[in-house]
Amino acid sequence: MIEPNFRPALERALTHALDHLDHLGTRPVAATATLAALRERLGRTLNTESLAAERVIDDLVTDVAGGVLGSAGGRFFGWVIGGSLPAALAADWLTSAWDQNAASYACGPALAVIEEVCGSWLKELLGLPSSASFALTSGCQMAHATALAAARNALLDRRGWDVERAGLFGAPRIRILSSDQYHASITRAVRLLGLGANSVHPLPTDRAGRLEATKLEAGLREDPDALTIVLLQAGDLNIGAFDAFADLIPIARRYEAWVHVDGAFGLWVNANPEYRHLLAGAEGADSWATDGHKWLNVPYDCGYAFVAHPQPHRAAMAIQASYVSHHEEAREPKDWNPEWSRRGRGVATYAAIRQLGTRGLADLIARNCRAAHALVTQIAALPGTQLMWEPQVNQGLVRFLDPRPGATDAQHDRRTDEIAHAVMASGEAFFSNTTWRGVRCMRVSVCNWQTSAEDVARSVSAVQHALRPTR
Repeated sequence: MIEPNFRPALERALTHALDHLDHLGTRPVAATATLAALRERLGRTLNTESLAAERVIDDLVTDVAGGVLGSAGGRFFGWVIGGSLPAALAADWLTSAWDQNAASYACGPALAVIEEVCGSWLKELLGLPSSASFALTSGCQMAHATALAAARNALLDRRGWDVERAGLFGAPRIRILSSDQYHASITRAVRLLGLGANSVHPLPTDRAGRLEATKLEAGLREDPDALTIVLLQAGDLNIGAFDAFADLIPIARRYEAWVHVDGAFGLWVNANPEYRHLLAGAEGADSWATDGHKWLNVPYDCGYAFVAHPQPHRAAMAIQASYVSHHEEAREPKDWNPEWSRRGRGVATYAAIRQLGTRGLADLIARNCRAAHALVTQIAALPGTQLMWEPQVNQGLVRFLDPRPGATDAQHDRRTDEIAHAVMASGEAFFSNTTWRGVRCMRVSVCNWQTSAEDVARSVSAVQHALRPTR
């Protein structure tokens, strides 16, 4: 029988966790273990007898060595991944220790109230209507699915179709108009919702990566009677482009389209007055989605969906049964999100917002944007490097050129991938690559509260070293 003693395992976990966090500055940022090595170590023969919990923890840490990225530290610039604030990480540990099912008030009264408070705080920080409904989801992927489910409900209801009861067979068609820079999570969301990937119609963007008003109007005019969702960007994946919400949303309104804003990281610029203008007019949309594990720096997993119209949001998500408790006065989380058994994501969110405060969050965003600009411009100044996009927020692009005379675009593409891989192999920094406007680029994304001027200098030096010709 397993002894009911949590202390030895938790103390071992604390020791190992602090060792990991304390050495983020000295250990390689990229993984060093091979796939084969990780499979060999972790693929142990299934044990018959129970093991001491502390031994399991020690073995686990030993076996994953070299397979854990340094993404929690300040020199990780891949994709758009933040770290974890101390209060958020500690609150997340408490969330596991409390082990509450955050589906309903009955299962976790304190967590339900925490989530209620978080929704109010988040709307204030993000500049969204205080009357909007909200949901805490596993990430922006499911925040999109939640918000678009509300859109589906509202649009089909206009045609007298109850999609929650009748499903989609025979339902009026819904189309989605978006810029051609939309994130792949949108494709997965519409597939999950039964709308299909072909429902998304990409429209051309301008040189700044924004959807043009004339293109949106033309797209809407092609089929003015169609049920339409207009998807707008608040910080696109590659260059952090923000659509002109104040111009585009009124156009969508004339055609009675639902407007959804993908603000996976970009919605957070509202917390800093210097960048708030990029979101001008975005508050007039119908729904919004963003991530907590990006710029708020809470542990995975955490996303947020907001809907300006609570009724279709609740209609798309709420469920009742005789065995389900329902509190008449409390906010029931399960009525607003797609999960039933769920982790109390609000606890880490609550702690992160309290630790930062409004000034701390504004400062975090400003520091990240300055760091991104310094990284991109300093790397672009190195020989054999081309500036592809200078950051307006925390996203930028550079390209590495093959030095051979007459090198082709394909050779420049390979060179770009090779240099990024060499930097990663050095262990000094981590960047991810992307294809933007038909060419390979190294993408710089700064989203971590710990990124410092020293981290920037070390990372630029790592790129400089990778660019040196080998003998």
